[in-house]
Amino acid sequence: MRRIRIEELLASPEELAAFSALLARGGVAAIPTETFYGLAADPTSEVGVRRILALKGRDAAKPLLALCGDRAQLSRLGVAADAATLDRFFAIWPAALTVVLPLARAIPASQGGATLGVRVPAHDRLRALLSRVGPVTGTSLNRSGEAPCSDADEAARVAPREIDVFVDGGKTPGGVASTLLDATVDPPRVLREGAYAWPPS
Repeated sequence: MRRIRIEELLASPEELAAFSALLARGGVAAIPTETFYGLAADPTSEVGVRRILALKGRDAAKPLLALCGDRAQLSRLGVAADAATLDRFFAIWPAALTVVLPLARAIPASQGGATLGVRVPAHDRLRALLSRVGPVTGTSLNRSGEAPCSDADEAARVAPREIDVFVDGGKTPGGVASTLLDATVDPPRVLREGAYAWPPS
């Protein structure tokens, strides 16, 4: 496993190109988020998604969420929500709020499903990275049933053989995971209470 500071990655066109190429060929990275460290792969890569599920020991039928840097990246994933719905959530994002939205077609991260949980994370440097490399998965970096990691050194020890690149962002805020909201129903339904209070005040 290679370890690189997120500032160093963002500052180097060569490192960014190598990171993008790694994800494109099914690579897996660890990334800092606004809550815990996450596992990043290309959401449209069957190889990358399979590697994350194997690393976590997770049910293969359970979908992975995707982290996006901007609205255009939702289109790249095939998100098919109407403009008014997206306007509503882009008035809130970036935030620790993961929203389940409809897809035009299933992708590997959705595990055959017609919906996908997406988030624009409230982490400036991560959003800067996403704007350069595209959307990635964002499931927490931990084995299923174990606690997620906010400490960089602790996170780096979880799966050193399975992770290709560890993007070190220092200690993350921790706390609780992002709120998970199903926006395929009206009104939206909270699937998991978390770091963002829903409904917003």
